Amino acid sequence: MSTKNTVMKRREPLTLLEKLYVIEIAKGVSFTFGTFLKNFFRGTLRFIGFKSIPKHNTTVYYPEEKREYPARYRGRHRLTLKDDGSIKCTSCFLCATACPAKCIYIEAQETEDKSVEKFPHRYEIDTLLCIYCGYCVEACPVDAIRMDSGVHPEVYGTDPKQFIEDKEVLMARSKLVDKGDNLLDMHLEKMQQIEKIELNLKKKK
Repeated sequence: MSTKNTVMKRREPLTLLEKLYVIEIAKGVSFTFGTFLKNFFRGTLRFIGFKSIPKHNTTVYYPEEKREYPARYRGRHRLTLKDDGSIKCTSCFLCATACPAKCIYIEAQETEDKSVEKFPHRYEIDTLLCIYCGYCVEACPVDAIRMDSGVHPEVYGTDPKQFIEDKEVLMARSKLVDKGDNLLDMHLEKMQQIEKIELNLKKKK
């Protein structure tokens, strides 16, 4: 590993030609048009039968097509569970404190379990406010919250209250993950069903 310090390059003053922006605009247009031509020809070749040529765009036809997320993708939250199925969270409020969006709400309550001082009577995440930064995961000292579900934010209705995910929802998500269910496949199936219902309603109108 190199021990050299990385020196940030100082911003150089613009030359006269750069200040006129003519050359810079030409560079931008040529790059955009060149990319368009490259994608056009690649797409045309695939259309006429050259399937070995990789796709020329990154469009994913959601929800019919599935896009695999990388292992480090920060997806929807879940509250992890102990072996007996109880919640790991100890209501230390570190996740709520670390959250820059202030989207986590916790109500602590005492428990009869002598090994646990308290647990969350209420634990809610407002996913409309959440910026999916992962600070809550980093702050938790007992690995009680994770964002490894591999699913992007849920699509709910028009009521903002539906976007508030409570303790029961977050725990149920963990049960599915621990059971080995693929949450992304389940989500895509759900969205396909919603699309079918909406199409049927439009046809009836």
